[in-house]
Amino acid sequence: MTKHTTGTRKEWLAARRELLTAEKELTRRSDELARRRQELPWVRVDKEYRFETDEGSASLTDLFRGRSQLLIYHYMFGPDYTAGCATCSTIADGFNGFVIHLANHDVTLGAISRAPLPKLQAYKRRMGWTFPWASSFDTDFNFDFNISFTEEQQNKGDIEYNYSREAAWTLQGVGDSMTKQGENPVAQNAEMAGTDVATYTRERPGMSAFALEDGVVYHVYSTYARGLDALWGMYPWLDRAPKGRNESGMWWRRHDEYPKR
Repeated sequence: MTKHTTGTRKEWLAARRELLTAEKELTRRSDELARRRQELPWVRVDKEYRFETDEGSASLTDLFRGRSQLLIYHYMFGPDYTAGCATCSTIADGFNGFVIHLANHDVTLGAISRAPLPKLQAYKRRMGWTFPWASSFDTDFNFDFNISFTEEQQNKGDIEYNYSREAAWTLQGVGDSMTKQGENPVAQNAEMAGTDVATYTRERPGMSAFALEDGVVYHVYSTYARGLDALWGMYPWLDRAPKGRNESGMWWRRHDEYPKR
């Protein structure tokens, strides 16, 4: 017999209507936050960046692919990784389905990582992904947008991520700014990426939005850490499942690593 609270349909309906009021308020607050994001001042990007893509060398403007808006997922795949971050992979699994819809709404969605292009291409084939994925290897792009950091920054406590300064690197608590407080799948993620924790955490997850007007690129918005929660396609579903997220630690895997059922 279930240990969860049970009741009559009448009791359920009363509780559901009360919850609906709270859900509607959250929706209104979310709409207001979206409006405030769109009102942020745009910052002109004057620095020239060159990326390696499936189509060859590309500028930041080229990544727009003829559209006026660009959404970039900062995928954790450092030059020393042997595979892409497993957590980023669960987010990226949804991109293939979104890309076509966004493209028809004047928005290009893609990913950027520091790993050399051949590594990205091989992993992309393994995952069965087709969305645009550019390499920023040997450029300042990731560092300029507070997504990648040097070993010196890490050791000196000179990392600014998610709009706050981190203390000098130690193994204990290293995941606090990357994951939910109290949960630390960082070591497991590092192992799955084929590297050590220090090297793994010199790359960070995030997303950035850019606009293109009159040939000028503007940086519009960036978010990191739990600001990416809404991009995890599985979580909105789990939040509506009977047991919710029901997680402790890292339960997810790359989609080709789950046991066959």
